[in-house]
Amino acid sequence: MAKCHRNVVGSMVLNRPGSGHSRLWMAFSGASFRRKIIDTMSCGGSRHRQDDFAVKPLAEKPKSPNENQRTECRSGSRSETKKRVGRSEKLSELLRLSESSEPGLDGETEEEVKKKVEALEELKRVVKRLQCDDDVLQGAIDVRRLTKDDSEARTTLALLGAIPPLIALLDLDDLDSQIASLYALLNLGIGNDANKAAIVKAGAVHKMLKLIESPNGAPDSAVAEAIVANFLGLSALDSNKPIIGSSGAIPFLVKTLKKFDKKSSRQAKLDSFRALYNLSISPLNISPILETDLIPFLLTTLGDMEVSERVLSILSNVVSMPEGRKAVSIVPDVFPILIDVLNWTDSPGCQEKASYILMVMAHKAFGDRQAMIEAGIVSSLLELTLLGSTLAQKRASRILECFRIDKGKRVSESFGGGLGAAVSAPICGSSSSSADPNHQLKECLQNNMRRIVKRANLPQDFVPSDHFKSLTASSTSKSLPF
Repeated sequence: MAKCHRNVVGSMVLNRPGSGHSRLWMAFSGASFRRKIIDTMSCGGSRHRQDDFAVKPLAEKPKSPNENQRTECRSGSRSETKKRVGRSEKLSELLRLSESSEPGLDGETEEEVKKKVEALEELKRVVKRLQCDDDVLQGAIDVRRLTKDDSEARTTLALLGAIPPLIALLDLDDLDSQIASLYALLNLGIGNDANKAAIVKAGAVHKMLKLIESPNGAPDSAVAEAIVANFLGLSALDSNKPIIGSSGAIPFLVKTLKKFDKKSSRQAKLDSFRALYNLSISPLNISPILETDLIPFLLTTLGDMEVSERVLSILSNVVSMPEGRKAVSIVPDVFPILIDVLNWTDSPGCQEKASYILMVMAHKAFGDRQAMIEAGIVSSLLELTLLGSTLAQKRASRILECFRIDKGKRVSESFGGGLGAAVSAPICGSSSSSADPNHQLKECLQNNMRRIVKRANLPQDFVPSDHFKSLTASSTSKSLPF
């Protein structure tokens, strides 16, 4: 195997001390010398390290066989960069610390640099313990401790390769190792999207579900709560939502909600609600949600003020899809339940979300609009337009607008259909007014309008009186088609 020299200039300076380059050698600082040594050892570090020290006169000379050999070494090292991420990152960190050790460089003192070096060495020891079978549990405990409040430690440990051995711990039958690994993974993903993606990509979700589906019976409650917490954290990343939703995690989360009174803790219930909300944001997860009995359960949960707003948030995502609206509309008493939420004046957030759900459903389906009117939504909407928040007022007004459009269409159809009957009838009014055909037509139109309002179960004052008068006046002013 050919011997690789990373820095060409460094080799020439060292091998030819009397070749006129003594000033260049004296110009190198201690940090530069350490950089040259590390570059020579790494054999394939980043290209810009060489460019910083390249001397143009030397670069213009024809390449020698040794230089061609060095070029091949650099090309081969780039192709294997992904396989040696941990080593490259460690070398980069050491190089950074070496450069910052110079007085005044990066504004860091020698004491600060020393602390950073010690912290890095500790993290390296932790990863080494994870890779040793005898001390892997302690390594997982140390990862959980170090990543609890330190975002930089989360990034560094992941780069050093802590995630794969932690996921491998989930295959052990030891309960303590499983719990330590789950909480270590949970802390690694806090506020770090790259770690969340890496954890899911490494197959952690399927291993967690295997723990839940253990043939030995129901999973341990501590393990189940740790898995719920992990699903909550991992589902915050958009790219993870479809993967988690299609893995079978949704039925487990729904089951955790339903058995809350028996085994699950309050925190596990809240985490399940939040995780289901995160998953419902992705349209691909609506179908898996509808395959469970989550929708009826959510509607029966409304009233618990601690979770009602989260419940309505999940329903808001569900009704964004046609199959979701259909599933919600077939639940018994769904509209009376949602209309009741409109009257929660002490919870404007719930009012806004409930009005959004009703607005989407009213906009999309005529049958849902009719069911809302029959449930008495009009009075609640009118009150909301006066006393609700700005957002709730706008949504209530849009729902009323949908009702007005429907009412206008029905009135137009009934007006056209009732005109012939009114004309063909010999007498529509009293005998005293039979001489005035316009008066007779006006009475017939008024009677038809009243019957329409009555059949639609609308309030008697749903059609403004001035609008009614203008309609009948404009209709009777036209010439009769006799």
